[in-house]
Parts: sequence; structure tokens; C-alpha cells
Amino acid sequence: MTKSGLHGLRVLISGAGVAGPALAYWLSRYGADTTVVEVAPALRTSGFAVDFRGPTHLGVLSKMGVVEELRALQTHGGAMRCVDERDRRIFELPAEFAGGDIEVLRRDLSRVLYERGAEGTEYLFGDAIADAVETADGVQVDFGRHGSRVFDVVIGADGLHSGVRRVAFGPEQDYVRHLGYYVTGWQLPNVLGAEVTPRQYNVPGRMISVGADHRDPEQANVFAMFASPRLDYDWHDLQQQKDLIAEAFTGLRWHVPHLLGGLRDAPELYFDSISRVRVPAWSSGRTALLGDAAWGQTLGGMGVGTAVVGAYVLAGELAAAGGDHRAGFAAYEDRMRPYAARWQRGANPGKFLAPASALGLRFRNALFSSRVGQRMLISSTKSLATDTDLPDYTLSRTPS
Repeated sequence: MTKSGLHGLRVLISGAGVAGPALAYWLSRYGADTTVVEVAPALRTSGFAVDFRGPTHLGVLSKMGVVEELRALQTHGGAMRCVDERDRRIFELPAEFAGGDIEVLRRDLSRVLYERGAEGTEYLFGDAIADAVETADGVQVDFGRHGSRVFDVVIGADGLHSGVRRVAFGPEQDYVRHLGYYVTGWQLPNVLGAEVTPRQYNVPGRMISVGADHRDPEQANVFAMFASPRLDYDWHDLQQQKDLIAEAFTGLRWHVPHLLGGLRDAPELYFDSISRVRVPAWSSGRTALLGDAAWGQTLGGMGVGTAVVGAYVLAGELAAAGGDHRAGFAAYEDRMRPYAARWQRGANPGKFLAPASALGLRFRNALFSSRVGQRMLISSTKSLATDTDLPDYTLSRTPS
């Protein structure tokens, strides 16, 4: 691409996770002047494995030229083994259930997408949007550390707890519904001899698992979940989060005391509610939402792939509209909303991974101990990966 319909368009993206760098790559290809602001001081290294499924996801990754690089980074995981407190297997779901066509760690995906578009993008790490005011000619953005600038459009790709959505659309409670669970993860030395396939232990309303890191078997990854009403905590306060997790799991048997010991020494962790985002309109004036900020569901399974598809569509529709944000945003939402809604209607993952009652836990275990139950579950995940027609956004579609 040598010319584009976005030459000189000033775009600010909030968030350098997955959707932000993917969008930055496409915008830079279309000639936009793109800036990404990220509150973290560098690319994040926490998070779980994420997967891509079906021809729509893989088609966009192929257009970006990253398929082979991601295949080389595959976790080759995805199996799920449920055990009792004596490590006796209750059931095991195959890698086909959770691994998708390509499964990689979120941190690896973020790095690959960042590197793919970094040359044409300005990144502001360790900063955030303090305020944004729309004017007739653009959006006046005040940063915490980088002063004030004017942009033509602002994109919130900053996740479930989007700051852009809060500033431009209203308070989080208007759009984010708590689904009754919290999820967390951390790393510790693998002195338990954990294998790559994680072992998962349950009691009603609580689940904790441990598996070896697929690259460094000397390290192990913990993944845990617990039922809880909404908690009031500071998501910047690491110790407070550790205290909440320890309170939820203290007293359990199996390897839980050892895993909680590793939690105390963990330099970082992932901790968030399981929530679902519903926003009636994804754009307001010169501001639009992308990925989890618009349609997120924690552990939604298809969310990361859909965010990458959304980045492709948003950039393509803006280019097709010659930078007209009204037309571009409207076309983006018309195309993406039905596709995003397809997977977001899925069940609450907390109810599957950590059934709240003893009866629910027994039913889950019995169902997925049977071949019929496993086939039902795998079939349901495949149905969400059905194709959707995406335009080939070429320069011939952009106005001259």
C-alpha cells in the first residue's frame, strides 16, 4: 500500500494489549498518524493463553503476516484435567476443547502485534488519558504525563474497565455486568512436578489449577476462580488483591497451601471479575470502542480473535470512508455487532469452571466424564467459530 484514504488522520488509541496494537498496524498501513497510550510502563507480561478459531480469525492473521510466527509460539496446550484432592482424575477434556486452531500466551500475542506495527506507530507507555473534550475540529486530549494534544478520532481499546468508555460514554456500572465470579493467575517455581496439562481442583464455588509453563518447565502457572459478589478493591493495589485471593482459598486441601505460598512471592498477577460488557452504541462523536471495551466478556473464549477481526474492520471502514469518522464508525458497528454478539451470548464461564453448589459440581463432573458430554461441549465451541464474510479492504475502495 503506497497511498490511502487515511493520510494525515490523527488517531489516538488507548490500550496496548491486543486490539490496540492490531488496530495500530492497520491504521499505519492506511497512512494514519497513530499514537497508542498505555497505562502500564511496558507491554504486559501477565495473562493466560488465548486462541484463534476458524477461517475468519485465521484470515485476518494471515493478512497481517503473523500466522507462522504465532504457530511457532503455540502453547500446544488446551487440555483440561479435573482431579480430586488425592490427584485422582475425575475427567479430562482434550486440547481440542480449549486450544483452538492456534493457541498462544497473551503476552506473546501482544508482543508480536506490537512489533508488527511499531515502526509506524508512536507508543506512550506509563501514561493515560486524564480528560478528553470534543471540539468542532477534533478531540482535545489531556494526558497524565505527555501534556495535551488534538486528535481527529479516539479509540478505546483499553479493555473491560475502559477509561475511554468512562470519559466518553459514562460510568462503568452502566455498561459492565458482574457475573458473580473472580478469576486470577500467577506464576511460581514448579517444585510440584506439574505437567503442561494443568490439574484442576474444585470445591463448590472455587477452582484452582496448576500446570508447567510450556517453555520453562521449571516454572508453573496457577489459574484460579472463585464465586463472589462484586468486591470493592483498588486494581492498582497488588497486595490487596493477594489478600482477597488468599481469603477465598485458605482452608482448602490438595496443593492449595503451597500455591498460596507462591502467591505471596509473586511479583505480578492477573486478577479481575468475570463480567460482560454491553454498550448500546460503540461510537459517540469522534470516539469509538473496540474489543473488550465494546463487547467484552472475561474468559469469553472467542474474544481475542474477535478483537483482532474488529481492528481489521474498523481500520478498513475508516479507510473506505476516506477518514469520515461518522460513516466509518457506523459501517464498522453494522458489520461487527452481529459477529461479536454470536460468541458473547455464550454461558458464564464461572458456572462451568467453578459451579457454585455441590449438586452443580457433581452434575458438571458427571456430564464431562462421558463421551457424549465432551462431544456436546466441543461442538458448541466449534459452532461459535463459524465464518463471517469480511471485505477485502483494498485501496481501490477508498475515496481519492
